[in-house]
Amino acid sequence: MSGIVTSNVFRSSGVIAATAAGINFQSTVTTGTTLSVEAGNGYFIDTTSNICTVTLPGSAEAGDQIVLVDYARTWGTYKIVIDSNGLNYQGEDDSYGVEYNTSGATLNIVYSGASKGWTPISDDVVTDAPSPPPTQKAIMAFGSGNSNISNLINSSGVVASNSTGVGTGRSGLGANTYGTDKAIFAFGGGELNTSNLVNNSGVVAADGTGVGTGRQQISASGFGTTGQAIFAYGTTNTAGSNLSNLVSNQGVVASDTAGVGTARGYRSSVSYGADLAVFGYGYSQVNTLNRVSNTGVVSGDESGVGTARRNLTGAQYGVGLGIFVFGEASGANLIQASNKVSFTGVVASDVSNSGTGREVAGGAPYGGDKGIIYGGGTPSGTINTSNLITNVGVVGNDVTGVGTARSGTAGAGYSISA
Repeated sequence: MSGIVTSNVFRSSGVIAATAAGINFQSTVTTGTTLSVEAGNGYFIDTTSNICTVTLPGSAEAGDQIVLVDYARTWGTYKIVIDSNGLNYQGEDDSYGVEYNTSGATLNIVYSGASKGWTPISDDVVTDAPSPPPTQKAIMAFGSGNSNISNLINSSGVVASNSTGVGTGRSGLGANTYGTDKAIFAFGGGELNTSNLVNNSGVVAADGTGVGTGRQQISASGFGTTGQAIFAYGTTNTAGSNLSNLVSNQGVVASDTAGVGTARGYRSSVSYGADLAVFGYGYSQVNTLNRVSNTGVVSGDESGVGTARRNLTGAQYGVGLGIFVFGEASGANLIQASNKVSFTGVVASDVSNSGTGREVAGGAPYGGDKGIIYGGGTPSGTINTSNLITNVGVVGNDVTGVGTARSGTAGAGYSISA
């Protein structure tokens, strides 16, 4: 039944707490992926099976109040995402997202006015800080033949022709977004520790001063909620490496962090969930995983799933999801399989893909919730083919190549503007 609960709201502890006004709790429990809410109402949200995006009213007056309750105590598994629908939320505009991922939470928000917008008022609500919107564009840069050219990718996944090269040409480097809307390329062929920053217009900067042990066949991923990144693993001129280097949300590369897990190169990595990452597979054709916490701490080896391989590619898609694609299995067999990574970090078994099997291609997110694989090596040589990944993780057919064919390139998302 629905009814007026005057001046009370249920906290996650089960205690009834006072509220500023009467709340009309809805009798229907929300189980879907979306919910549009109205001021003065309370809603029970069951995320047992999926994330739920809650859209707030498009207009509000000071004192308007809404209550959201974790009906099944599952927000810690499948979160709710707040869409403030053109209004501010805790002082941030609606290009920023707010996620609630604590099981058993009750969210009680009140509209305070145009400046701060919607503000939580419940004592026991645990919130994530507002997280930046996803990147819309991507860049593939550097690669085999000591190339330093780059190719920009728009928010529809269209690859542009070559941009004039900047920085030391190299392959086997890593790249990732940092600071919300910019990117960094670092390390690479010849065991370099050089880095190149990319601004939010896709312009690659000259070489930055090297930090950390130089290495190649390295991988990078994002972690945390404020735009940090991590470069880890790789090879030196003598052996594999398990060192890591954190990157701040200002693009500053930190010195080496002592290695964790088996030293190896030729790996790939993806971020998942709200703030985590995983490095997977690698030399010599393994499917071992190493996870990264939301503070950038790398965990020890974990048994993997799927075809053991190296020289594969990772990309993000959807909301908090990742995918490992292609790679070289034993016997120099280039495979077409992919392995999805769920919001909670579960790596799925092999799925057969469309597209040409290849190794050392570049991968990046684009369009807010999709991914792209570009370039790579085949038995016939390097290619400039691309494959788009949908927001449900389906790898598309080969797209006719644009730009110089090359392998050993790296990719990253940039810009929050389409």
